[in-house]
Amino acid sequence: MMQFLAAKQSAKCDTLILPFWQGKLPEFAFREKTAKTLAAPALKTGDFSGKAEELFFFYPSRGREKRLLLLGLGEEKKLTPEGMRRCYAQALRLLHAKKSKNIRIILPETDKQAETFLASAVEGMLLANYSFDYHRAEKQPLVQKVFIEKGSSSDLSLCKKLQAIASAVYFTRDLVMGNADDVTPTNLAKQAQSLSKSFPLIETEVFTRSRIEKENLKLLLAVSQGAKTEPAFIIVKYRGNPSSQELTALIGKGITFDTGGLLLKPRGGMETMRDDMAGGAVVLSTIRAAAELKMAINLIGIVASTENAIGPGSYKPGDVYGSHAGISVEIADTDAEGRLVLADAISYVQTHYAPKRIIDLATLTGGAIIALGEEVAAICSNNEQLTDQLMAAGEKTYERLWPLPLYEEYAELLKSKIADIKNAGPRKASTICGAMFLKRFVKEPVAWAHLDIAGVAFVDPQKPYHPIQATGFGVRLLLAFLESLYGRS
Repeated sequence: MMQFLAAKQSAKCDTLILPFWQGKLPEFAFREKTAKTLAAPALKTGDFSGKAEELFFFYPSRGREKRLLLLGLGEEKKLTPEGMRRCYAQALRLLHAKKSKNIRIILPETDKQAETFLASAVEGMLLANYSFDYHRAEKQPLVQKVFIEKGSSSDLSLCKKLQAIASAVYFTRDLVMGNADDVTPTNLAKQAQSLSKSFPLIETEVFTRSRIEKENLKLLLAVSQGAKTEPAFIIVKYRGNPSSQELTALIGKGITFDTGGLLLKPRGGMETMRDDMAGGAVVLSTIRAAAELKMAINLIGIVASTENAIGPGSYKPGDVYGSHAGISVEIADTDAEGRLVLADAISYVQTHYAPKRIIDLATLTGGAIIALGEEVAAICSNNEQLTDQLMAAGEKTYERLWPLPLYEEYAELLKSKIADIKNAGPRKASTICGAMFLKRFVKEPVAWAHLDIAGVAFVDPQKPYHPIQATGFGVRLLLAFLESLYGRS
């Protein structure tokens, strides 16, 4: 993990990052006279204008660092926290190519909220300073230390908090990117159990097949029938506020590989399906971060995990299966398995823990990608206040959400002639249908929100601070949401 330290004269750094505003001529975004003198020759070249995310390397003839990196922030009046994240993330990515290890930064001086923009710059650097190179002979060099000029103790405290959040995002990315033969339901369970060893306030319980059968988690069992690997029903409890009875439930889809079942996915639709446990990874990572930050909240996380594989025992389209809630389900599509395991988890957590609110996350439907692309996740909810709170948190972290309706007319698409409900309808409104199915298992008056992260959890083009396919989307969003409700600690 990259460290953040207060800059000292004795600190040995190989690069100094200097921020600039865009103008007719680039304008210094800082006051330090020595740094201005060092940068002046670079500005005379005319090769740097200060536009947002523009980078310019310069090798000064004197100074503590052998390299200067001029970083454009664009126009000051247009600068946003997300703009800061992207600018400093781009700077880090260039430094990786230059194999910089220790850097010094002078942050921009602006009339805008200083702490917010410091947090954004640090967050951008942390999120970009990641590499998934476990399978590579040559490892990606990463920045090790960042020295903040005039960094105060409160600045460094903020950086420490952001390091804990970034570590949780890394944890999510590692799990999602790992081979499906390695990140199995059993492995996810071991990862969850390791959290209780690291954090005293976390308690983990894992149901294997016999206990899953005993608890009547029949939909999870159905999906697992064709898999060689054993299913796991993972319960992770964090009690950061024992004086309160209020509980928030986080539920994650944990399909560690999805073939589509007997209704097999075509070529082009299966190659990335190790990402189908991203929702479960986000749940584990969020609770890990909450414990590390010592947040004064009570959480229960559930990951319903199995492979959706093909085998002699595979569950079959057209058949009817029971559920934990006692609702019978006709299987219209074996590739609509995520909502089945989530339904059992939603029913179970309400029966045994009575949470005030439930938030589930799942790479649930291709329809979410078609509707919203790779920039925004879909949110469906039975509670307007919860929707607004989650969307506000998403705007803050730039893990944005967009609401889709749950009108009762959509329930008509899931009607079955032989069971209480079908698990899928026609292709139209597929994302809404997935949410409508889950809604059937939610007992009023609990507030519930479903986040379909299919388009944002695993993206092909690199984003400014997502250097690989797995983004870790949802961890920062949920932590911002929880902090808005309960505060930091």
